[in-house]
Amino acid sequence: MPEVPTNQRGVRPAAILSMDTDSKLWSDLLGYMRQTQPEICRLWFEELELLGVRAGVLYVRAHSTVHREYLHRACAKPFNECAQMATGRLISVRFVGPEEDMPPEADGGGRATFGPATNGHRPAMPAAGMPAIGPTSIAPNVSGRGGQPPAPSPLPPPLAPLAPVITHGRQHAPMGNGSSLAATNGGGLSQMDSGIDRDPATSTAFNEPLPRRLPEGISALGDVGTLYADGLVINPDNSFENFIIGPGNRLAHAAALAVASNPGRAYNPYFVHGDVGLGKTHLLQAICVAIRNSRPDLQIYYTSCEGFMTQFVDAVQAGVMTRFRHKFRHVDVLVIDDIQFLTKKDRTQEEFFHTFNALYQSHKQIILSCDSPPEEIPDLEERLVSRFKAGLVMSLSPPCFETRVQILQQKARLRGMALPMDVAQYMAGKIDTNVRELEGAIVKLQAMARLDKAALDLVLARAAIGDQETRVEPRIQIQTIINAVTDYFGVKVQELQSKRRQRSIAQPRQVCMYLARRHTRFSLEEIGGHFGGRDHTTVMHAVRTIQERCDGDAEFAGTIRSLEDKLRAPGVA
Repeated sequence: MPEVPTNQRGVRPAAILSMDTDSKLWSDLLGYMRQTQPEICRLWFEELELLGVRAGVLYVRAHSTVHREYLHRACAKPFNECAQMATGRLISVRFVGPEEDMPPEADGGGRATFGPATNGHRPAMPAAGMPAIGPTSIAPNVSGRGGQPPAPSPLPPPLAPLAPVITHGRQHAPMGNGSSLAATNGGGLSQMDSGIDRDPATSTAFNEPLPRRLPEGISALGDVGTLYADGLVINPDNSFENFIIGPGNRLAHAAALAVASNPGRAYNPYFVHGDVGLGKTHLLQAICVAIRNSRPDLQIYYTSCEGFMTQFVDAVQAGVMTRFRHKFRHVDVLVIDDIQFLTKKDRTQEEFFHTFNALYQSHKQIILSCDSPPEEIPDLEERLVSRFKAGLVMSLSPPCFETRVQILQQKARLRGMALPMDVAQYMAGKIDTNVRELEGAIVKLQAMARLDKAALDLVLARAAIGDQETRVEPRIQIQTIINAVTDYFGVKVQELQSKRRQRSIAQPRQVCMYLARRHTRFSLEEIGGHFGGRDHTTVMHAVRTIQERCDGDAEFAGTIRSLEDKLRAPGVA
């Protein structure tokens, strides 16, 4: 083993390990993770670059900022736990970006100490007159000669005046003591807090009262990284390279590529809709990954509709709408998942309307996902519907058999598994609903293979998804459902297949679609074809409408159950 270097006093610091030791530690850590937490392990973990161990911290470099943020936010705790279990030492893992390095050595041959709780940032210096405690100490705690304390460090020179900062075409005052941040926009945004001026008697940085304690999720203006740190985690696996293209998503994928290559100019807004688990979130995150890699200067904020609503309510209650509007109207790319939850939220819809206008007029990219097309979102203001439709509206359809086979093999490959073709074809034939169920089957297959130490073959695949076989078998035919519904509601088959929209006809038609979706293997398009050639979005709307009514109307839910009992009766199918 190579000789461990010593410092100026001839002591071998425990914080300095040889590179061979570091590599062995990293190899053991990855091996331990594969054994104990295979569900989070990915093939690209092998591409992470070990930098070394310093002061009890193992520094690892990710090959992109997207990978670093994902590791930091989604994998930091498992990595730390595995590092401590694999080594038997109190060691932590710190991820850095492609352009970052380990912190520099401290004076005197020591190492800069950053505790695991600092999240990769230098700890705050103690206040004047207060001693440094624990991991917040930067310099080693060494006494001077003769037992005397060391001489105090000279004070740093005064800071030079800061130049004005230009962001989004606006000039702001420098961020120094007593300064304020001023900005204006079309929504009346002015004189926003810089987070620097501490004297409320002399400060002019606010145009509204600031509460003593801000609610969680509402941060003071200043550090952009902190302001947008509450966005959803972007999974680097959800990239365009890992997106399997098929007949049901080809156009949506091509449009997403165009948006990522020319944000704010190609298709704005970009609105993608489809049923649960068809790849909407994958496309949204793929756009974010592509823009982050090609245009790191652009500010992306990726959140859910629920996140937008929660932050809006918190901002109203705390009286900090200025900061809320600055946050959402000063991004280059705003990505919101599941926009359908804006329904019946009048004040939130109004705020989003103004946010949409501010971004659109500034040529900033808006990306939205939904489970239905804009015109079918219930209780959504017409002015929002028209704006959503002003851009490009794309739909996603369920994957065909060949696409499902490719998806299964790709999901397995990302987890370091080689899925045989016969196993992939068997699983694709049994699971035809959505991509999330396909991924869940891969996770279950991997877990069973690890626990039973079995090979990935048809025997294991049948054991893994055997409980799903009865669910996917086509026991009930659509014609059987149509006969039962027409008898119950007293309507004719020709009326269900017509274009008539009277309630007496529309409701039985929706019930038929709902039951067909629950009890047959037919796709949305095939179900719509049995009812006058309606498209898959109409079927999705019918399923959602009937489900919502069942949830809120016990009598109607009993009607549906009685129809289902009739369909399950022996000899009916």
